[in-house]
Amino acid sequence: MSKPARVLTFKCANCEKPVKVFLQKVSACSHIQPYQGVCGCGVLKRHATGNKDAVQSYLASPEGQWSHHH
Repeated sequence: MSKPARVLTFKCANCEKPVKVFLQKVSACSHIQPYQGVCGCGVLKRHATGNKDAVQSYLASPEGQWSHHH
């Protein structure tokens, strides 16, 4: 299995400029790879790949309050 990308780029939903999101540090598992970044306009962008339930949990959690447990 290949390693997830460390940086992904998306279009900001607010200003439509490119925003880079960075792979966040998580436990050494392949269930989820969460990403987060802040656009130059100040809007937080979150993204995740992996297990559907874990991804939904990450995206629905308040900023900074998500944790992954086995």
